[in-house]
Amino acid sequence: MARSDNILSTHRNDAKCGVLYPFDIHTSRPTGFLPARGHALTILNSDRIAQLLDRLHREAETNDSALIADMTARMSAPGGSVEDIAAQMIADERADYRSVYSGHAGNFLAVTPAYGRFLYAMARAAKATRIVEFGTSMGISTVYLAAAIRDNGGGIVIGSELEAGKVARAREHLDAAGLADLVDIREGDALETLRDIDGEVDLVHLDGAWSLYLPVLKLIAPRLRPGTAILAENAFAADYLDYVNDPANGYIAQVLPIDEGRGNTFAVKVA
Repeated sequence: MARSDNILSTHRNDAKCGVLYPFDIHTSRPTGFLPARGHALTILNSDRIAQLLDRLHREAETNDSALIADMTARMSAPGGSVEDIAAQMIADERADYRSVYSGHAGNFLAVTPAYGRFLYAMARAAKATRIVEFGTSMGISTVYLAAAIRDNGGGIVIGSELEAGKVARAREHLDAAGLADLVDIREGDALETLRDIDGEVDLVHLDGAWSLYLPVLKLIAPRLRPGTAILAENAFAADYLDYVNDPANGYIAQVLPIDEGRGNTFAVKVA
């Protein structure tokens, strides 16, 4: 993909680095991602993790190139607006999200390096010790979150992933990062695997099937405290957006300028 870091930047004037999913397609080649030797002030910048993430982002870009090309063609076709394509994806998911997601079992569908660093920064700012992640995939975003947990002094990232193959790959990557002891990846449908969460949740990352963002949020809501941040990638589902933007539901939300065009949304539980 072009250095613009996204598909949508060629289709929307306001999208500097956005991209339409299914499930987070991206150009992940980082610029200046590896830290200078001797300057690993956080575990994220250690040679071990920085080099692993650099490799995984590059692998994800190569692996998902066919999917990116397909999305580019769909958006270039007559009538191929971002809104229409997103609406169709959500409709397909609502009909059978398991089938839709299994069709991408071999894709990374990973966060960009910029968004990964944002996840790390948010987890550090929140002093998070318990994070819930919906849509672990191959575990790239999980490495960022677990690195923050390590630098915060310890805790747990509770992830959920539908595809067994992705669970295995994610665990392999977390082992390579030396962070496996901080992560509990629960294999299966998030509407089942995330029912049982002990203690308050400090940060939520929604990055799975778009149509499930609101059901997952409502499922874990009893464990959220005032101040818990909810970071939703590709938040195009109207029911989710309507819910977090309605003050009566106890949240305040806004679209993030990171990877513009991807529908990345930041919400905070305020009541």
